[in-house]
Amino acid sequence: MFGLPVLLVLAPIGRPMWHLLRAVVTDRRDRPAPPPGTIDDASGLNATPVAEIVECPADAATAERELAALVERARTSGRPISIGGARHSMGGQTIQAGGITLNMRPFRAMDLDEAQDLLHVGSGALWSEVLAYLNSRGRSVAIMQSNSSFTVGGSLSVNCHGWQPNRPPIASSVESFRLLLADGRTVRCSRGENRELFSLALGGYGLFGILLDVDLRVVPNEEYRLERLVLPTAELAPAFRRQVSGAAGVGMAYGRLAVAPARFLRESILNVYQRVPGGEGKPSTLEFPEAAPLTRAIFRGQVGSDYGKELRWSAEKRLGGLFSGSVHRNQLLAEPAAVFENRAAASTDVLHEYFVPLDGFAAFADSLSRVVSQHHGDLLNVTVRHVLRDDDTFLRYADQEMLALVLLFNQPRSRLGDEGMQAMTRDLVDAALRAGGRHYLPYRLHATPQQMAAAYPQLQRFFDLKRRYDPEQVFQNAFYARYAEGRTH
Repeated sequence: MFGLPVLLVLAPIGRPMWHLLRAVVTDRRDRPAPPPGTIDDASGLNATPVAEIVECPADAATAERELAALVERARTSGRPISIGGARHSMGGQTIQAGGITLNMRPFRAMDLDEAQDLLHVGSGALWSEVLAYLNSRGRSVAIMQSNSSFTVGGSLSVNCHGWQPNRPPIASSVESFRLLLADGRTVRCSRGENRELFSLALGGYGLFGILLDVDLRVVPNEEYRLERLVLPTAELAPAFRRQVSGAAGVGMAYGRLAVAPARFLRESILNVYQRVPGGEGKPSTLEFPEAAPLTRAIFRGQVGSDYGKELRWSAEKRLGGLFSGSVHRNQLLAEPAAVFENRAAASTDVLHEYFVPLDGFAAFADSLSRVVSQHHGDLLNVTVRHVLRDDDTFLRYADQEMLALVLLFNQPRSRLGDEGMQAMTRDLVDAALRAGGRHYLPYRLHATPQQMAAAYPQLQRFFDLKRRYDPEQVFQNAFYARYAEGRTH
């Protein structure tokens, strides 16, 4: 996240060093594991009793047979199945109270068709595992999140996107996948075969069946050179248009907004990774040049600290983003979320994401500044990404070219903390709607049903189709309970 010589920024030893030392000393790792018989997710706010936890077999033939039997048992017993992997969602999208929890992590075999640049991979594989496999073959992932700690199946179930500009979400890189349905059958889904299921299961939050394995398009492991612009936030969307949108030679790009109080959301950085000719198709190191403990201290030192936020922004602005020299695609994608994650018992970090058209970006950024300030939100990070129109998925969030604002907040891990986050979230959803955009759905279930209907007018039809394909409600989760059935988690 920061350039190599971070220590140079901190060189007058004094206050910066004392601040970072305090950040290290107070960086707790005391969050307890969920109680026995319960499942939680990355928020640490959803510990839920479940009836059973089932591990998916690693062998494909065994898995298909045993999972079909599991589906039949769930149907006859009335205990619904929820499907999880790394569990980085934050609102119970992988959890069903009293149900059967299916862990897909063991199902992670992969094989590359080098002639077709097509990766066949089990849905339980982590992107870190995929990147290591592809890197040795000079290939890389076409579209994924900006961290490698998620599973392939989880990413497909939320139709993720990342720093890959001029591309739709991940569904656009899917050639086909196999889906185990509520009636026990396994079907192949693609744009030419079971097309409706293809569009529903990608971005379908595990509600249409068990995604077994997928054929993904892959790309060369390119070499990049970083170009950076520091500019007012009001000029960021025009800069994306000018420097990124449709621009030849751009391999990766993202923006960052200042959360430092002196320039809160008014200053930004645009990072553009230009392709280096002749630098593609080779393996590269997947290690990071930064000292991870220092990077973590700078980031975690922002919590509750105006000075920490100023220090982080100064380091990022003066020294550049992650890998400010030559870098390969796989190095950028391989960063784990663990470098920055909150491990404390007393608080948690909560993600939001809002998609707005480029013309609506400035208005939404102004609203964001006002709403966060009014609610005293402890905003740690804002990353801005570019995503093209999605023509593949039913529950699409990108119905046109969009800028996505990914926000990370720290909040107390308490009822009052979550109530405050809910109030702020609803104001931000309203702001996104006014800007012609919408919110992303893998996070806390704080949006009202009315906001959901405004943001996703196809949602009711989505739930109707879910009931058609799964009439006995074999696959359920807290997201479905909240918005399809009006139940609280």
